[in-house]
Amino acid sequence: MSIRLLPELLINQIAAGEVIERPAAALKELLENSLDAGATDISVQLDNGGIKLLRIRDNGHGIAKNQLNLALMRHATSKINSLDDLQHVASMGFRGEALASIAAVSQLTLSSRTADDSHGWSVEALDGLISAPIPSSQPPGTTIEIRELYFNTPARRKFLKSEATEFAHCEEAFKRIALSRPDVGFTLQHNGRTIWQLASPPRLLTEWMRDAALKRVATLLGSEFGNAAIPVSHSAASLTLHGLAALPAYSKGNRDAQYFFVNGRFVRDKIASHALRQAYQDILHHQRHAAFVLFLELPSEQVDVNVHPAKSEVRFREGQGIHQFIFHALQQALAAPALSGIEPAAMSEPAVKSVFIAPTQQRIPLSAAQLNASYQVWGVQTGKHEGMDETAHEKSAKKIAASTFEVSSPSPVPLDENESPLLGFALAQLSGIYILSQSAQGLIVVDMHAAHERIVYEKLKTSMDQERIATQPLLIPVSIQADTIDIATVEAEQAALNALGFDIKPISPTQLAIRVMPVLLKQAEAEASARIILSELREYGGSRMLTERRNELLASLACHGAVRANRILSILEMNALLREMEQTERSGQCNHGRPTWFTLTLKELDKMFMRGQ
Repeated sequence: MSIRLLPELLINQIAAGEVIERPAAALKELLENSLDAGATDISVQLDNGGIKLLRIRDNGHGIAKNQLNLALMRHATSKINSLDDLQHVASMGFRGEALASIAAVSQLTLSSRTADDSHGWSVEALDGLISAPIPSSQPPGTTIEIRELYFNTPARRKFLKSEATEFAHCEEAFKRIALSRPDVGFTLQHNGRTIWQLASPPRLLTEWMRDAALKRVATLLGSEFGNAAIPVSHSAASLTLHGLAALPAYSKGNRDAQYFFVNGRFVRDKIASHALRQAYQDILHHQRHAAFVLFLELPSEQVDVNVHPAKSEVRFREGQGIHQFIFHALQQALAAPALSGIEPAAMSEPAVKSVFIAPTQQRIPLSAAQLNASYQVWGVQTGKHEGMDETAHEKSAKKIAASTFEVSSPSPVPLDENESPLLGFALAQLSGIYILSQSAQGLIVVDMHAAHERIVYEKLKTSMDQERIATQPLLIPVSIQADTIDIATVEAEQAALNALGFDIKPISPTQLAIRVMPVLLKQAEAEASARIILSELREYGGSRMLTERRNELLASLACHGAVRANRILSILEMNALLREMEQTERSGQCNHGRPTWFTLTLKELDKMFMRGQ
C-alpha cells in the first residue's frame, strides 16, 4: 500500500471527533473564543439540544473582512506565534483547531464586524469549502451559526444522545463558563425559551468576593449553596486560591457541584482533586462529595494547558507544591471559627448561623430497646430500679412487662457453648450504634450499621445475579427536584433503572417521581438512593453501570439501605440481625473493609477486673 496525504476535509473531520465530540464541546470552544475577543455580553441560542442549531452572538472585538476565511482554517490562530507564546499562553483558546473542526462537520456561517468597519461581513463553510465574504448587517462583534452538526458524518451523529441529554450537557458547559467570568453577561435560550439570563455587573470587579460574583454563584448553583458556602482566599508566593467552599452539611451524593478553575479555565485535575478531597477528609463522610467553586491563579509558565485537545486537563510544573498549597489553603478556610472576608450584605443570615454553632455536651445513653431483656424483667418483678428516678414511661413499661413476662430466676443463666450461636443473643444497644450480645465466649460488640450494610450488599448482589430483585410500590411516590440532565438521563436509561428495581419517571421539567424501589432498601432513603443511581448513570451510562460499576453502585445503595445510627432496635430485631450475619458471607467486614464485630472474652473480662488474682 502506498502512503498518501489525507484530504484537508478528512483531516478536519478526524480532528472534530476528538475536539468536538458533542454540541456542548462546540459551545465551550465558541464561548472561550468570545471571551478571548473581549466580549462583555454573550448570547447563546440552541435548537434541539444544539444539534439542529447552535448560534452565539458576542460584542467582542470582531474579525476583519480579510481574516474571516483564515479564521476557519486549521491551525490558524491569533493567540500564539511561537513556542515561547505557548509556554506562557494566557488565552482560553490557542490551538486553532476548533473552528476548522466545526466547519468540517456542520453548515457554518461566520459573521463579524470590527469597531472600524461601517458594516459587517459574512462567510459560509460547507464540506470544506469557504465562500467569499459578503456584506452583512452584523453589529459590532461576532456571530457564529452552526446548523445540523455532524450532518455529513452520519456514523458520528448517531452517537449523539437525545435532545434533552445534549441540551443538559450544553447547559453545564454554559454554567462553567458563566461561573468563571462574573464580569460578563450571558444569555441562554433553548427552542425559543430563555433558560438563563445573567446580567453583567455595572462595574468591573477586582476581587472575587464581591456582591456580583456571589450573586452569580448563588444564581447558578442555588441559594442553598450560597448560604452554606464560606470564602476561601489564600496567597503564597505566586499562587492564589480564592472562591467559595460549602460546609460539610451541604455535601452532595455526586461531584456535580465541584467547579475548579486554573487561570479561569475549568479543569479536571487529579492533583487538585486529591488535595481537595484530603482537605475535607476529617469532616466529610466518605460517601459524600464536597461542593465548591474555586479558582487557582498562578503564572502561566507554571502550568501546561497543552495536554489535551479539549484543554480540560492541565499539567503543573510543580505538582507536589500545588497539592500542598491547595490542601492547606482549603483546610485553613474550613477550620476558621468565623466568617472573614465577606461583606455582611453579601451573606444571608442562614449562612452565618451555619458557621457559629454553640458547643454542647452529648449524652451517651445505654439502653435496652425492648422490654423483654432479662435484667429489665428481673427489675420489674423485684421492684428494683436502683439509682434511677422512675418516669411515667418507665412505670408504664413495668406494668406491661409484669403482666406479660415471667422468669424463673432473677440471675442470668450462663450460655452453653453447644447451644449458643456464634454471635450469641442480644442484650442491649450502646449509643444507638452498637449491639451488645452475650455468647458462650463472652461479650460481643456489633456495629449494627456496618453489619447490616454488608447483609444488604450481599443480598443485592445475589438478587442481581439471579435477575430477580424484589420490588415494592411506594404508597406515596417520592418527588425529588432534578436538573435537566437528570430528567434526560431517566428518560434515556429506563432499562437500567428497571434492572435495579426502580421505577422513576419525570413528572415535570424539574421533578422526578420515585414510584417503585427494591424491598431491600429503606423507603426513607428513596431520594438518596435515586440520586446515587442518577449520578452513576450520568457519568458511566447504563451499560457500564450494570457491569464494571455494578458492585460499587450496590455498595453505595446498601450503605443507604442499612439501619442508621440512633435507630432503636428491639431485642427481636437485634437477634434477627445477628442471625443474618451468621448466614452472610464476609459479614466480618463492611463494604468499606471495616470490622463489623469484636469479642471480649470472659478471660479478658476476668483479667480486667482482676478476678482470681
